[in-house]
Amino acid sequence: MDMNKMLKQARKMQADLAKAQEEVNQMTTEASAGGGVVKVVACGDLSIQSISIDPAAVDPEDVEMLEDLVTAAVNEALRSAQELANSRINAVTGGMGGMGLPGF
Repeated sequence: MDMNKMLKQARKMQADLAKAQEEVNQMTTEASAGGGVVKVVACGDLSIQSISIDPAAVDPEDVEMLEDLVTAAVNEALRSAQELANSRINAVTGGMGGMGLPGF
């Protein structure tokens, strides 16, 4: 075993992982609900970038439906962002997981 070679590989993987994490944070994914009346954009760091609601979806008599649509769109956007992030990180780590990174 060549310890220097192993350390060099570990440093490279660490640098590649940091770069991938930065790339993931810049990625966005969009999800919608209700046939597109509610749209949510989530970032790779699992933050919500935006929510747009078609005014036609706003019914004062049925606020619960709008709440359900927003919840569904947010959950789908976050699931999609998590999947995208996992895919990118696994590409760098060779499927070894996020190696202790929060959210992976």
